[in-house]
Amino acid sequence: MRRLSRPHLILGVVLFVLVAAWPVAKFLIFFPQDQWQVDVQVYREGGLSVLQGRDIYAQMTQPPQLLPFTYPPIAAFLSVPLAFVPFEVAAWGWTIAQLAADVAIVWFAWYRLRERVGVWAPVLVGVVAAGFLWTQPVGDGIRFAQVNAFLVLACLLDLQRPRQRWLMTVPPGVLVGLAMAIKLTPGVFVIHYLVGKRWREAGWAIGTATFVSLAAWFLLPQASFAFWGGALSDPTRLGPNEGSANQAFRATLLRRGLDGPELLLGWAPWLLVVGVAVYWVARRAHRQGDWVAEVAAVGLAGFLLSPVSWVHHLHWIMVIVPAILGPCVVRWRRPDWPRVAAAAVVVAWFVCTLPFWGVLWVRADREPRWVGDLLQEGNVIGSVVVLVLLAWAVRRSDREMTAAEPEAAPRVTP
Repeated sequence: MRRLSRPHLILGVVLFVLVAAWPVAKFLIFFPQDQWQVDVQVYREGGLSVLQGRDIYAQMTQPPQLLPFTYPPIAAFLSVPLAFVPFEVAAWGWTIAQLAADVAIVWFAWYRLRERVGVWAPVLVGVVAAGFLWTQPVGDGIRFAQVNAFLVLACLLDLQRPRQRWLMTVPPGVLVGLAMAIKLTPGVFVIHYLVGKRWREAGWAIGTATFVSLAAWFLLPQASFAFWGGALSDPTRLGPNEGSANQAFRATLLRRGLDGPELLLGWAPWLLVVGVAVYWVARRAHRQGDWVAEVAAVGLAGFLLSPVSWVHHLHWIMVIVPAILGPCVVRWRRPDWPRVAAAAVVVAWFVCTLPFWGVLWVRADREPRWVGDLLQEGNVIGSVVVLVLLAWAVRRSDREMTAAEPEAAPRVTP
């Protein structure tokens, strides 16, 4: 990698600060105090529970949120450092760490364009990373002080090819396993490994997650029993499942009044059809050697197939956009305008807060009512649109690779 130019690095930092200023200020300076950085408060309470010997899964955050700890026990153990500093310090520190992780995600996922622009790479990365803060999935990560940026970065690094030099001694699958031990949704990558018969990566991921979880049993036996014996199977601990903030398809069915066996019958075909589609895209991308599209597809699977999907779970948008752009980002003179348009649709869709618009529409009792209901499912629909566009982009790469292959030389007869 070429050495970074100091003037361009400084310019990149300045532009990052300017573009990120409003999203960060909105959520850390001007946001209501009773809703301020609520998830880092959950993590911090988990760390305090470890230090004080409290029941991790019975403890709630302060009113009016009253949020329980919903992560595996090892996450509470890793949250202990947050308990040693005041809540405000922990929240600001968490935000800075998230921003650094977002910059790293763009640095790796946008490598095609980054390598193309040369010394301007810091400027590109700074502007793009800060720009994503204006989208709802990434912006809500700052708003709630979420963990998704770190999980996306870990999975991205684990599947990156060629592997980073400082990760050469870490077997592929280990970082996915660590992410899965902290939050269960990265387990979709294990399914991807198994579908592709990549037994080694699957083994390392499962083995790492198992080892970390067993270590948590040793350190926190009571909490481990509480989590694996009950808290894990209780989706209501994550909040009201039928609210518009939950943009999983299962929540759409709940909002339509389905429950019990009807809910399962409505959700099962979705899991089957969408699961087959998204893992087909991921496997196709892997065969092409496009690890960015591979990570994007599997990460999207976590959002599409989960019973509970908040919009900030779609932090994968930072990887999805460059996956859709594909190789076209390095062609200045002949850009692939359909790819550019598809990527722009994804960004524009998630800059808009469609579910919130739908709630306002219904609350104002506007007609027709179905418009508000449809808007409330905006990110459910958007995630399907993203899947379609990602599948189209991967299929387009297939055709481009085939067209780029040199034709077989004609046989010369003596």
